[in-house]
Amino acid sequence: MADALAYDFGPAFLWGAATAAHHVEGNNTNCDWWEWEQLPGKIRDGSVSGAACEHYTRYPQDFQMLADMGHNAHRISLEWSRIEPRPGEVDGAAVAHYRDVLETLRGHGITPLVSLHHFTSPIWFAREGGFESEGSVERFRAFSRLCAHEFGDLVQLWATFNEPNVYAYESYFLDRWPPQRGDFGAGVRVLRNMVRAHAAAFDELKSGPHGDTARVGVAQHLRVFQGYRAWLPIDRLVAYMPELGFNRWFLRACTTGFAGFPLGGLERIPEAAGTLDYIGVNYYSRDMVAFSPSLPGQLFSNTFPQPGAELSDFQMEVYPEGLHTVLVDTWNRYGKPIYITENGVADRTDRLRPRAIVSHLAEAARARREGVDLRGYLHWSTMDNFEWAEGYSMRFGLVEIDFKTQVRTPRPSAALYSRIIEQGGLSWDQLREYYPRAVPYFVGAGVGEAALRL
Repeated sequence: MADALAYDFGPAFLWGAATAAHHVEGNNTNCDWWEWEQLPGKIRDGSVSGAACEHYTRYPQDFQMLADMGHNAHRISLEWSRIEPRPGEVDGAAVAHYRDVLETLRGHGITPLVSLHHFTSPIWFAREGGFESEGSVERFRAFSRLCAHEFGDLVQLWATFNEPNVYAYESYFLDRWPPQRGDFGAGVRVLRNMVRAHAAAFDELKSGPHGDTARVGVAQHLRVFQGYRAWLPIDRLVAYMPELGFNRWFLRACTTGFAGFPLGGLERIPEAAGTLDYIGVNYYSRDMVAFSPSLPGQLFSNTFPQPGAELSDFQMEVYPEGLHTVLVDTWNRYGKPIYITENGVADRTDRLRPRAIVSHLAEAARARREGVDLRGYLHWSTMDNFEWAEGYSMRFGLVEIDFKTQVRTPRPSAALYSRIIEQGGLSWDQLREYYPRAVPYFVGAGVGEAALRL
């Protein structure tokens, strides 16, 4: 007898995985990341993106693989630098390519969720100052208008930006990603302009020829920030600072029209108010936060994993309870439908990933039972890929890639995820094997007590 479900996500739930253009397409030569990664010492393992996964040409086979795995949703990004290689110039071949990508997904019954900006920008845009430039808002508006007209008949779920908080933090507040500004003021200007650019894109996508079916949101990286010494008020305070600045700043601006950093006051961006149809949650981990007088540039916050915790290859704590925390907080705070647009673990051996998938889905189920309007789960990532400044050293894929031969090999975790999708939820056996601490909750919630006797 098939194992009964501890939790059924329902027939309308979206199940799938996510990628981004520069991660997987290969030879994305006209963007700022390609130019930057050619410089010695920029990428941790000394690699460059190069051919990546050759997904630009192999997407028909890759999408067939996703269909065979049971996925009914897939997140991609449209590469701005391919579509608009020079200011105001549209590459018709790139437009035709992405239309075929979207049509191929839909032909397999896979719903696309499409990001307009996933960290990469055209070289020409970067040289104009990128999102630090006041002109960036109208540049992004024009690109969004083009996408609304060219792809709107094929896309209902749009994300204007992927992780604008991470983009500003890594590239501007710090200096780890291009353009390596390391300037707090520049980071604030970038975030402000990205909010305004998001609002402009929202208007274009909603007023375009298919705006009546367009649902527009943003994919926001959310973390749990927890004072390391809970008994110490200053640790709790410095943990609250990144909660306000990193987690809430962008979403608050796009819901209320007000933005501001801790201790910096509020400013109005009125055009951004009410510009989210849904919120995409990218969740990976939590940070313990302790006060450090030597880190004024980070608001005196020293962040690190919980000592003794299970860590991924990325040295992130595997903390599924945090997904429940951010889902409930996001729902209570903003009241918008939620899609988990990224969730995964860097795990070359596939030792952690099966347990991570089940445990995070169990926490997502718990949030749904508590009233959170969660509509989909997209695992990061579909396949191993070029992981930004980490190069090829981090393996997030459900599918292993041999980058010399481009052979794709689904990992055991991919088969487990496919079983969950086929079931439509989590079985009691899966909970017992991978996340037994959750079993009492689902029993206590009145879910299928009789199933325990099967």
